[in-house]
Amino acid sequence: MALQWRSLILAAALIAAPSWAARAHAAEPQVPVLWDAKERLPKPDLSALPRLRFLTTTDFPPFNFLDGSGKLSGFHIDLARAICAELGVADKCQIQALPWAELQGALDKGEGEAIIAGIAATAQSRQAYAFSRSYLQFPARFIMPKSKALAEPIFDKLRGKRVGVIAGSAHERMLRDYFKTVQVVTFDGPDALYGDLKAGKIDAAFGDGMRFAFWLGGSDAAGCCRFAGGPYLAPEYLGTGLAIATKADNPALASALDYALQEISMKGTFAEFYLRYFPVSFF
Repeated sequence: MALQWRSLILAAALIAAPSWAARAHAAEPQVPVLWDAKERLPKPDLSALPRLRFLTTTDFPPFNFLDGSGKLSGFHIDLARAICAELGVADKCQIQALPWAELQGALDKGEGEAIIAGIAATAQSRQAYAFSRSYLQFPARFIMPKSKALAEPIFDKLRGKRVGVIAGSAHERMLRDYFKTVQVVTFDGPDALYGDLKAGKIDAAFGDGMRFAFWLGGSDAAGCCRFAGGPYLAPEYLGTGLAIATKADNPALASALDYALQEISMKGTFAEFYLRYFPVSFF
């Protein structure tokens, strides 16, 4: 459920196989756009809504955290405020941080109207919540040394290459299923994976794009490497991404959030937030 996504992010679909190649994104990382500009969602009337309280946590950086002055900050905080402004309910908007384990109970007891804290929409979680559409997904990516980084189409170029991946991960299953011509080299953890990539013992690494982005932008990478090919979105392996959760009996609010999220995306506000918190784009 949600914990799977949360652990994935806290620890730090497009595939180039022939059947998916026609949908491949540009090779260079870019701001994700998950909304169809031709689809115009109806603007909701929330004039009768007494308040809109978002529930979140403080331990999910860079999405929600306490900054140096103890102020609640992060991508989700900025996004929630932008949603309230877009819906015209900024004066009714509140954001409250709670421990992760208390979020669902608080929503059930009417102590908030929505949870924005990294809950993934799955068959199991949909039994407890109504969800907005996904506002952010986490693609799989290859990273390679800068001097050897490949550009799309890379499927044939990877033939015989030694590609590192975390053992037992969804990314390992995806790599084995869709890039069958590579030599898969498994690692127990990211430190060993990154070390072998820098040392030239493997040709590439395959894994979570967001984790890779933070590593590429950090001091440990020392500018050695870059993204190659991709991004690759594969919901059957990686899930559908992040969405805002409301009570299961309040799908109207979830639809109102969809409207706001689309407007925020189309106006460029989402891109501003994304680049603020993810300066090395994982798309």
